[in-house]
Amino acid sequence: MPKIVNLSNLNKTIRYLKKNGVKQAYYAAKERVGRMRKESYRFEPLSNEALQVQREKARAFSCRFSILVPAYETPEEYLKAMVDSVLNQTYGNFELIIADASESDRVKKVMASYHDERILYKRLKENGGISANTNQALKDATGDYAALLDHDDLLTPDALYEMALKIEESDKIGIKLQLLYSDEDKCDTKTLHFYGVHKKTSFNQDLLLSNNYICHFLVMERSLMQKLGFRSAYDGAQDFDLVLRAVHEIIKSNDLDADRKLPIAHVSKVLYHWRCHAASTAENPESKRYAYDAGKRAVEDFLKMNGWKGRVRHLRHLGFYRVDYEPDLFTNRPDVALIGGKLLNKKNQVAGGIYTSGGKALYAGLHKEYSGYMHRAVLQQEARVIDVRCMQASGEAKKVWEELMGVSYPEDPLTGRLDYRKCLKEDADYSEISRKFCEAIRKKNLKIVWDPAMTEKI
Repeated sequence: MPKIVNLSNLNKTIRYLKKNGVKQAYYAAKERVGRMRKESYRFEPLSNEALQVQREKARAFSCRFSILVPAYETPEEYLKAMVDSVLNQTYGNFELIIADASESDRVKKVMASYHDERILYKRLKENGGISANTNQALKDATGDYAALLDHDDLLTPDALYEMALKIEESDKIGIKLQLLYSDEDKCDTKTLHFYGVHKKTSFNQDLLLSNNYICHFLVMERSLMQKLGFRSAYDGAQDFDLVLRAVHEIIKSNDLDADRKLPIAHVSKVLYHWRCHAASTAENPESKRYAYDAGKRAVEDFLKMNGWKGRVRHLRHLGFYRVDYEPDLFTNRPDVALIGGKLLNKKNQVAGGIYTSGGKALYAGLHKEYSGYMHRAVLQQEARVIDVRCMQASGEAKKVWEELMGVSYPEDPLTGRLDYRKCLKEDADYSEISRKFCEAIRKKNLKIVWDPAMTEKI
């Protein structure tokens, strides 16, 4: 378990206090301490035997990766560790393109010590910023897929293998993947301690509009990445901007079936170590506040691309956003049929509101002021099942309700929500009704969005 009281956590609390006030700082600190006490994450590297098995299986794969690394005055220790993590991959069909914008020869001298034909070192004439520098690397990419790696981070030895495996498996069922991402964790400067694991969800568009949860390890069809490129106006959030534009392009160019399957895949394994030091955003979000402003503009651009009218605003935690639609979500998005909210018990704890298809209540037991794992409990997100006791429905969804339930859909004139007490018995099985109704909505190829700002006491 990491130390609870340390300089890093103290600084985070002070920054949060200045930004959000005493009450929110109190709950944020209390939640962080509780979470750290429970944290038991331990990164388990694969055995040599398992890695050898991957090397043998990888011979059947054919896709090639272009790994893009914009470098700038990278410390020798970090640079070597990064390069070695790539060269140690169990899947070796790749090219490593390093675009060096350093003023000194620091990076050049290190790269001169490597003699692997898969490495392409480019010395840039000037430092054009992270987007321009990455575009220089992207220009020379020839692989089937392009992958992004920061100059001081690390890939696990199985990173490319797992991506290639997912690509091959999808090809066999007729899906050509265009975007892939994995889980990730953080490590200290010496890569001795691993912590802060980020276990991600399958693709969730509304969650993505709330936060760049995709982040690392990002792999994208090379032709798509070259078509879109990186935009310097979004430096600091250039990857987020790229992903949002890619998602828009992918949705626009794909016909969706009833399950709304997209050529986007989540590899649910930690394949990326994000090194934390004083200047990194992982350790000190305030070090690159401009990045979060750029992220906000990227979300605003996504709304404009889709013709949605709304206001994007920062939430209490940096890098997290909320979209307030004008005049409401249904008016802007005909793809959304239901909006669900958060159920709170008498102790001001989350009692339900959003569920897995198996009926598990997400965020249950959290105090209403807590934000939960990766702050997801306070983020708008697409849901599979929401609770009918705190729900708004579109006109089409109301028709589905009446057909399925055999009763009218009474709407509360003050809240616009289903007045469930008027149409359901007191002893009704709300869980089963919610599941069946949401399943019927999804079969219509319509979305369900959970909005934690909408609450109901039960």
